[in-house]
Amino acid sequence: MPTKKRDNSIEINRIRVVLAEKKVAQKELAAKVGITPQSVTRMCNNKTQPSLHLLREIAIALDVDITDLLIHTKRKSQ
Repeated sequence: MPTKKRDNSIEINRIRVVLAEKKVAQKELAAKVGITPQSVTRMCNNKTQPSLHLLREIAIALDVDITDLLIHTKRKSQ
């Protein structure tokens, strides 16, 4: 389930986590998808969210499934 931060914003994406897992710098991702590094920072901090088109471009650039970039809203049954 999405988690709330102290400032009441909701964490929706996992872009920061995936960047760390893939050892890709925010600047590198920005260059790959044609946006500013500041835009990537805002998305990594969940201050803004990418459009679906941009989310797809990010997934392709990072070689991950698009769903890997999102926080799951349902818990998987065990």
